[in-house]
Amino acid sequence: MPKLLKKLFYLLFMLLLISIISFLAIHSAPNSFFGAGELNPNMTKEAIEQLKAVYGLDKSLSQQYIDWIFNMFRLNFGVSFVSGQDVSAEIFKRLPVTLSMNITALIAVFALSLYLGIKSALSYEKKSDYIIRQISLVSFSMPSFYLALLLIIVLSVNLKIFPIAGLHSIEEKVGVLYYADMAWHLVLPVGVMVFVGLGSMIIYIRSLTLEILKSDYYYFALSRGLSKKTLLRFYILPNLFPPVVTLLGLSLPGLIGGSVILESIFGIEGMGQLFFMSALSRDYPVIMGTLMITAFLTLLGNMVADLLLLKLNPYMKRG
Repeated sequence: MPKLLKKLFYLLFMLLLISIISFLAIHSAPNSFFGAGELNPNMTKEAIEQLKAVYGLDKSLSQQYIDWIFNMFRLNFGVSFVSGQDVSAEIFKRLPVTLSMNITALIAVFALSLYLGIKSALSYEKKSDYIIRQISLVSFSMPSFYLALLLIIVLSVNLKIFPIAGLHSIEEKVGVLYYADMAWHLVLPVGVMVFVGLGSMIIYIRSLTLEILKSDYYYFALSRGLSKKTLLRFYILPNLFPPVVTLLGLSLPGLIGGSVILESIFGIEGMGQLFFMSALSRDYPVIMGTLMITAFLTLLGNMVADLLLLKLNPYMKRG
């Protein structure tokens, strides 16, 4: 319980620190949402000042931050400059899509990299080891946007197997077909996220497995004539899980950051696309709202990974 409370305080402290850095970075960036209005001859300076007063931008930067931080802890991120809609409502409307994409990709990356990494190590210097290493190197060096565009051209435009963009071809939210159609639209973006995330994980797991195979306790277990299944279950996997869970926690920001690009390319109305569009239009409330929700989810994922490590590695409880 004390460790959990310590981690919660750490999460709140990091959120506060991220909010300060993000707030200052956004407000110090060149241009603003009202820049276009200032160039418009039909917009008077009085009208622009009036708009700034409506959104609270006429106050000092410190006062703006204090007002914003108090509202943030009530999940009130203000009103969008562009749409005039409540920012919290816009974010939580799009959040389930982004979460489902990232969670699916994370589970798939974990399962596939674990299987391929162990298989590669167990078949050291054989043909299957060579093939898996080549796949991991291609994955590691492949930019997500390039792979996404390549798959759209080949599988969507030329072969017409998958839809080019969007989340739905069926409008009515009724029955299994609606969700099956949605899943079909997400195959390519999630597939790109999984493939790009596999490379480093496979290399890491292969390296860890090779170290386990060289250890004294593994040689001792092997000399006792234990089956491959027993060796895998009781000697390889228990020693792999703690470092792999740690790496998965650290890879969360990369996955969430990658969804910003992929949602924009595939035209998916998720939180990543919302952040991208708001960044282009300098929509401060939406940018700050999406940044803070993303930061919270990343920190929460890392905290869950740490708690899992406590279960997987009892020796950590002594620290």
